[in-house]
Amino acid sequence: MHPKGRPKKVRIVQKAPRILQFSPRGKPGRPDEAYLAIDQFEAIRLADVNGLDQSQGAQAMGVSRATFGRILREARKLIANALVTGKIIRIHGGSVQISSAVPVSSQSTQLPTNKRSHK
Repeated sequence: MHPKGRPKKVRIVQKAPRILQFSPRGKPGRPDEAYLAIDQFEAIRLADVNGLDQSQGAQAMGVSRATFGRILREARKLIANALVTGKIIRIHGGSVQISSAVPVSSQSTQLPTNKRSHK
């Protein structure tokens, strides 16, 4: 079965996420999981961490302003839901290209992980 609509355009990501999972503490049992795509992570980083407006973020990712706004809105909703309901957030997948690197497919996303740091 083929996906409906146009194929997704490859999104530009300036750098791969260093941490690929966030887990809640204090919730008994195995929490449900939420999956944040790398392009959603990048939209959050550009808009909420770096303070870019949607036009600037869209330009940085090589997508339209409307697409950037949709990616950002979906990412914020996913993160908010995971925080409120105590889900694990896993970051992976998507049709992205790390700066000038080779495109990363959702099946072959192998990104570096860092050991837990204490600040």
